[in-house]
Amino acid sequence: MLPISDQPPPEPHKKKTASDPLLVRKNSFNSLASALQPYLSLRNPRTCLFLAIVSLQILILLVARSVPLPPSFRHARRHFPAPITAAARLPSSSSSAAAAASPTDPPSADHDQCGSGKIYVYEVPSFFNAEILKQCDNLNPWSSRCDALANNGFGQPTAGRLAGIVPEKLAPAWFWTDQFVSEILFHNRMLKHPCRTTEPGSAAAFYIPFYAGLAVGKYLWSNSSAKERDRHCEMMLRWVQDQAPYKRSNGWDHFITMGRITWDFRRSKDQDWGSSCIYTPGMRNITRLVIERNSWDYFDVGVPYPTGFHPRSDADVAEWQDFVRARPRPALFCFAGAKRGAIRNDFRGILLSQCRAEPDACRAVDCGGSRCANGTSEILETFLGSKFCLQPRGDSFTRRSIFDCMVAGSIPVFFWKRTAYYQYEWFLPAEPGSYSVFIDRKAVENGTSIRKVLERYSEEEVRRMREKVIEYIPKFLYAMPEDGLESVKDAFDVAIDGVLRRFKEQEEWGFKWK
Repeated sequence: MLPISDQPPPEPHKKKTASDPLLVRKNSFNSLASALQPYLSLRNPRTCLFLAIVSLQILILLVARSVPLPPSFRHARRHFPAPITAAARLPSSSSSAAAAASPTDPPSADHDQCGSGKIYVYEVPSFFNAEILKQCDNLNPWSSRCDALANNGFGQPTAGRLAGIVPEKLAPAWFWTDQFVSEILFHNRMLKHPCRTTEPGSAAAFYIPFYAGLAVGKYLWSNSSAKERDRHCEMMLRWVQDQAPYKRSNGWDHFITMGRITWDFRRSKDQDWGSSCIYTPGMRNITRLVIERNSWDYFDVGVPYPTGFHPRSDADVAEWQDFVRARPRPALFCFAGAKRGAIRNDFRGILLSQCRAEPDACRAVDCGGSRCANGTSEILETFLGSKFCLQPRGDSFTRRSIFDCMVAGSIPVFFWKRTAYYQYEWFLPAEPGSYSVFIDRKAVENGTSIRKVLERYSEEEVRRMREKVIEYIPKFLYAMPEDGLESVKDAFDVAIDGVLRRFKEQEEWGFKWK
């Protein structure tokens, strides 16, 4: 007898069926491998041909990388080669005046130079520029502006008042230039620009030579109406909007120089300051070159305030750079400015107090009243003799003194980031700490010693920062020749290159609204 067991018998082994998922996957793989096996063999002529073609393509790519392409194929879009940067045109720190003065051919509108496009300068009615200049006696409620606007906007020559301060050879390049004349300077240079065209159909950019700042200036301090302050701008925009190029682009490829700070053109209410020119609909898409921009407005571009030095040649630039590089600077820092008595806790008053409390380290120029209004050699001499120059905000965020200071080779000390860092991106080094010092104004108001902050910098750090300032000096200048310098790019050149680059990018990226 067999023994009796309560346990169930072992489950018989299941045989996998054709429908089992694992078996299906294995069979599919085996079938694919079997199907491809003849083609993966090196004995197959098709496999050999395929490998030969791939090898040949790799070889061609490796060889092509080492062979320079002909000029006509270097850019995917031949009409828009990469623009020459201003840094590439600057003289090196070791270049001498003689090297900079080597003769060169005058600029011509060749393909490379005008690769980003040509510029059409509107012939606006004289009411918008020439007639404004003729009324120079009436552009200011206190005094005539004729001297300030003379000599194509450069103002009156210094006439020996800088003798012993600047090199004798460079004295004729110095003028008492007004800070609000950039409209005149840009207009004169635009008329001689090598990429100017008289055919609007061939232009990539359109310049409007309207003297907006001079037009509104006469009304800012008088008992004028909002209508009077807006009159010139509204008339100009009506004229421009009637032109075919503007109708075609809605102003996206148009630009203008407005020779005052942007806030003088941003009146939102009739009883407020300035004109409402920028808020006028026709101005919305026009790029505006201003000496102080609204950092939140894409169409505002900050350009340097005009200074008194207007080099006649590359040699002038190189000689000035060498001069400020070798200049003895006995003062640690300096400040030129005036207190604002009507302002409580006036920051400039704090700076003057700190400076006067450190006579062995700081030089002060008190510009109270009108002592500095018409130019003074004392300011330039002070900047030339100081390692650092204090640059608080002016009546607005910026002040001309920023550029007077750097042209003299002094290192600026800022207390508001909007004084420079958010203003002049095309003209200043990308790294703020490479050429300037930032001290938060609140720290100064709470007792921080400016002297102690500046004394922490080693001689080598100061030398490097000063050298960076000197390297960038050409970008702060407006040259005297109407056709520019031989090879050095000045503030005007940098601005126009930037505008053309901007318009090119707008076209390529489709960055426009209606």
